[in-house]
Amino acid sequence: MIKTALASAGLALAGYACAAWLTHDFEVWTAEGARRLEVALQPVATPAVQVQGPAGPPQPLRQMLAGGQTVTILDFVYTRCQTLCLALGSTYQQMQASLQSARQTDMAARRVQLLTISFDSQRDDQQALADYAARLNADAAIWRLVRVPEPKDLAGLMADFQVIVVGSGQGDFEHNAALLVIDTHGRLVRIFDYADHQLALDYSRFLAAAGSP
Repeated sequence: MIKTALASAGLALAGYACAAWLTHDFEVWTAEGARRLEVALQPVATPAVQVQGPAGPPQPLRQMLAGGQTVTILDFVYTRCQTLCLALGSTYQQMQASLQSARQTDMAARRVQLLTISFDSQRDDQQALADYAARLNADAAIWRLVRVPEPKDLAGLMADFQVIVVGSGQGDFEHNAALLVIDTHGRLVRIFDYADHQLALDYSRFLAAAGSP
């Protein structure tokens, strides 16, 4: 009886220790929560990849993001998506409207930009990006849309930022959705749920005003 009780207690302690390790001392319970905590504790540098907008040749993503000038809110979509990406597009329209209004009086708001990256480079060519931007009334001074032409670059970017995309086999995708905040040094520093877009905006404006650490 005593041996059984001791064995049960040992298993319980081992289970508690394992759960604590897996959840960062119970601060998170999901893989997405762990991803967000890890980014907050250890910012992730933007990899050296080339991106391409609706017009013009490819350019380094680092150049677009870094340079000490702007804070960027970034998301990943594919332009044919009729579900989650539509919600992200609506969220970006709301953030764009907020920035357009705030930029009139707030210098920090002028240093915040929005960036949408397509992970479906095979279908999302430059014309598809241009059409998508037109449908969503994207203001190019605030919100840019790009693709990653090279598959190897795309795989590296998504791996570094832990973006999960699973093809359906019929041309559609399942993917995680979030707002990724990139500081003025080109580092991924925070991840917010797209429903918390105002929080992401406020944090980005704070970083822009502070000049990012």
